[in-house]
Amino acid sequence: MRKPNLALSLAIALTASPVLAQVALKPETPSILVWTPQQQSDGYRAIETVYKVNTIKRGDRVRPLPMAKRQIDVTFDYGGKTWTADTFMKANNVSGVLILKDGKVLMERYGMGRKPRDRWTSFSVAKSVTSTLVGAAIQDGKIRSLEAPVTDYIPELKGSGYDGVSVRQLLMMSSGVAWNEDYTDPKSDVAQSTTMTVEPGVNPLVRYMSRLPRVHPPGTMFHYNTGETDLVGILVSNAVGKSLSDYASEKIWKPYGMGQDAIWMVDPAGRERGGCCMSMTLRDYGRVGQFILDGGKANGTQVLPADWTAAATTTQITNGIPSGYGYFWWMRPNGSYEAVGIFGQSITTFRDDRIVIVTNAAWPRATDREIGAFRTAFLNAARAAAKAE
Repeated sequence: MRKPNLALSLAIALTASPVLAQVALKPETPSILVWTPQQQSDGYRAIETVYKVNTIKRGDRVRPLPMAKRQIDVTFDYGGKTWTADTFMKANNVSGVLILKDGKVLMERYGMGRKPRDRWTSFSVAKSVTSTLVGAAIQDGKIRSLEAPVTDYIPELKGSGYDGVSVRQLLMMSSGVAWNEDYTDPKSDVAQSTTMTVEPGVNPLVRYMSRLPRVHPPGTMFHYNTGETDLVGILVSNAVGKSLSDYASEKIWKPYGMGQDAIWMVDPAGRERGGCCMSMTLRDYGRVGQFILDGGKANGTQVLPADWTAAATTTQITNGIPSGYGYFWWMRPNGSYEAVGIFGQSITTFRDDRIVIVTNAAWPRATDREIGAFRTAFLNAARAAAKAE
């Protein structure tokens, strides 16, 4: 089996799998990976007009995000030029930037004609929400613990390479089960696993993954596995006895006070994509980040185990990853932890500074080393400006 290098594997894994595993409302819909800039601008803010989705309902109470006494601007040098937040946004097709410090808004900017009530699709930022729902299910007693076997909640995996794999090892992407992320190969696992025929009472992803062999001891090797993130979504849904959208509404959207309904793409079997494709407003991206920074508490109630957010957002495994990986959260060299999606979506948190920075964008390519470095320069400058307040 051909293995791409880590950078290529991550880029491809974060890009192609959502395309085949979601349901277009019109058969002529082009792949989301090759949308034109206009299709990105129109579609990212109204994905429910393109793909089948479920709704994550908000509650009656909205958690305020008050404006700070002073708003900041961000000025920084990059590539031999001086940039502001506005010029950075225009140069990189950024539709929204939100900077919070201590839960207060230091900056809120929109671009590409986006309005505050417009949602924006998240791509793999959704993974971090899915892992958060694992924590909620543990707090509710629906998942026994992180060490519980995956097969307790997806019994169809008994006798497969996932026998003996724990929930924690899935969240670390370290099951040890073979998985080919090469999207240039039509025979790769990720290509074939998302095109299987849907049969009544049989989940096609679970059926496919139950056939894969184990190649490493569980918990010993990080390997980015798009299929397993969707598998975690199925695991949570099975454990709690309801859809991911309904559970996200019950545990996060309603109690924490999200400002607007969110939506979540579903696969051909009607399951939400655990690894992809929630859409929410810019402020609700910020509220997701603040919920984690606040330790998983909502309106005074501990929604997640008390130690959950600290563990999820610190390094659990490395194996060559520059700064490590938690439970579907990335650690960064600048000290932040991030939820990241292709085409420029991110929630970046500097824990000690109590700063949350959200970016939503429509990059011309799914992943781009140069644009990524540009965004990092902006994030570092934004952090410095926020700390000065």
